[in-house]
Amino acid sequence: MVVGLKRSKEPNIIGPYNRFIYALKAPESKRQYPKRLEVFLNFIEIEGMNIQEKLYNLYCKAKADAQWLQDSLIDFIVFQKERVSRGEIVESTIPNYYKPVKLFCDMNDIIVNWKLITRGMPRGKHAANDRAPTVEEIKKLLDYPDRRIKPIVLIMISSGIRIGAFDSLKLKHITPLKDNDGKLVAAKMIVYAGELDQYTAFISPEAYNYYIEWLDFRASYGEKLTEDSWAMRDAWKTTNITYGAKLGYAKDPIKLKSSGIRSLLSKALFQQGVRPLLFDGNKRHEFKTAHGFRKFFKTHAEQYMLAANVELLLGHDIGVSSSYYKPRENDLLSDYLKAVPNLTIYKDKSEILTKEFENERIKMKDEHNQAIDQLRGEMESKFQQLVLKIDSERIIKS
Repeated sequence: MVVGLKRSKEPNIIGPYNRFIYALKAPESKRQYPKRLEVFLNFIEIEGMNIQEKLYNLYCKAKADAQWLQDSLIDFIVFQKERVSRGEIVESTIPNYYKPVKLFCDMNDIIVNWKLITRGMPRGKHAANDRAPTVEEIKKLLDYPDRRIKPIVLIMISSGIRIGAFDSLKLKHITPLKDNDGKLVAAKMIVYAGELDQYTAFISPEAYNYYIEWLDFRASYGEKLTEDSWAMRDAWKTTNITYGAKLGYAKDPIKLKSSGIRSLLSKALFQQGVRPLLFDGNKRHEFKTAHGFRKFFKTHAEQYMLAANVELLLGHDIGVSSSYYKPRENDLLSDYLKAVPNLTIYKDKSEILTKEFENERIKMKDEHNQAIDQLRGEMESKFQQLVLKIDSERIIKS
């Protein structure tokens, strides 16, 4: 034993919490599981100033009295089933609250008779009754006046990626693919790069072109793009500021997280009248904010592609088949190209030209407004200097 060193007797109150967080891999799980676990913690009224303290107290109490935790879980599920009967939630929601509790117990060696717990739990529906957005609804959404909407939505509907994939998506993860004549046919995208669940997806030429247009817009305002730049970033002020200030805002990019993208999509869907407010006790929209685009990809791609290839491009595990079915990347691309026309929104070239003309008109209007604002500021400055000069001359004469 080393002389002079004493072992700390302070309890590691964040240990149980850290073990729980360690088990969360997907970005969406990291966002949802802690919040859902807190629903259970609030139900059993466990003490604690924050979730770390509450989980530590839960850990200590469960280790001392496993029967108490088991009874609490049954009471919790009974309460949720009563909410189902009142129409507050649907049956398929209950497992969403149960899973985080089970994961916490598994990661902290808390023994519970899960077979007994799940016996009375409703299974719910295996598939949600929500639908994918229609092409016309997507077109209305794409008219929203935020330059990020087109690349975000078109990337999602032509690749089927989850919204959480944007949290790790950088410029170096998207590369164009061209045929022998140099024509763009698609773009390759590395999803969840560097993580265990990394996989390859593709996006349509339409999505890639609007993505490049977005990058060009960022570069035009002074952002120095590198291969490690985030694919999606925050917005910056482009009007009512001087030229120098304009560059200053763009030069300090901040990653637009998946939570920010979700908020942007929700706002755009509402303001474009694509997804109105819910009334008459309805709690679910016809299609989900982001997952609806993933469903759009699956629905439209499967009309032309092998179902197994669609699942692979969605990042799904195809089970035992994955041990035998291992298509090459070129084979996946060839199959994907069959579905590209069905994953393209602006199929009519004149429609694309109209949109590009409108985008150029908006850009010219922005630049015009900036020039006017700058000129107005310079004139105001000169006027103030003239007033000061006149006042100074008056003082001297007096």
